[in-house]
Amino acid sequence: MSAPRAIGVDCGGTKILAGVVGRDGTVHRRYTVPTPTSSEEDLLEALEGVVETLLGEDVAAIGMGVPSQIDQRTGRAVSSVHVPLSDVDLRDRMRDRFGLPVGIDNDGNAAAIAEWKLGAGRGASNVVVLTLGTGIGGGLILDGRPFRGSVGGGAELGHMVLDYGGPPCKGDCTGHGHFEAFAAGSAANALARARFGEHADARRLVDAAEGGDQGAISDLAELGHRLGAGIGSLVNIFNPELVIIGGGFADAGEFILRPARETLAVEGLPLPREVVRIVLAELGHEAGMVGAALVGFETLDEST
Repeated sequence: MSAPRAIGVDCGGTKILAGVVGRDGTVHRRYTVPTPTSSEEDLLEALEGVVETLLGEDVAAIGMGVPSQIDQRTGRAVSSVHVPLSDVDLRDRMRDRFGLPVGIDNDGNAAAIAEWKLGAGRGASNVVVLTLGTGIGGGLILDGRPFRGSVGGGAELGHMVLDYGGPPCKGDCTGHGHFEAFAAGSAANALARARFGEHADARRLVDAAEGGDQGAISDLAELGHRLGAGIGSLVNIFNPELVIIGGGFADAGEFILRPARETLAVEGLPLPREVVRIVLAELGHEAGMVGAALVGFETLDEST
């Protein structure tokens, strides 16, 4: 019999990407559906549906990455910003439904674990991962271990305050001036609409920049400087070897990374800024799915 595999489920604000994954990160089967946001029960049924579709005799565990605060003591999804999950016994529900070990984590943590073990962070012990999408997800690897905080609510890097009293955060978050309001894909969408009209989005802005549009290049540079300001704070606090940038908006590449490095050179303290490198993620849009599967394997190993 082949080595056991895990189902990794990456629940994003627009789609659920799931796959059957080996310990080496090889994806053997994939399945994708749009994320239902009409109700919590619709979302939970969709999550169960993708797992059921991928189940097979080779599957020994399930891992789920969701854009939520996770209480690791109970496996509850406590609150979410971009999907309708609140105070749900997600781990118990999935374990009871499928009879397999189930691991639950924040989607940013899952992506960070994947990049650290199998992607751009291989061999590093202190890593910051930022996933630029609708918001900013993220995760931390500190001293060679994933950091989850005292109960599982740590590493919510997108909700670091950059501007006290600034623009309100989205969804159920009550904060203002958070990192993701300034440097995520939603911020790029706003810049695109201001430049090209109400139907434009971040992709249009990046395409225009790639075509040499100086206005679009300037807009992305401004966003990149904001990204660099947030990175500067993270570098000063955690002194990582690497800051890895992933997520859909990472497609902007050097249009945002170059100005981010320029701002880091100003905002970062001398010692940590001298050693850190800002690099692009290697696993692309599958990082969250692969990382969720690794969380599943973690739970499987703890149960045996």
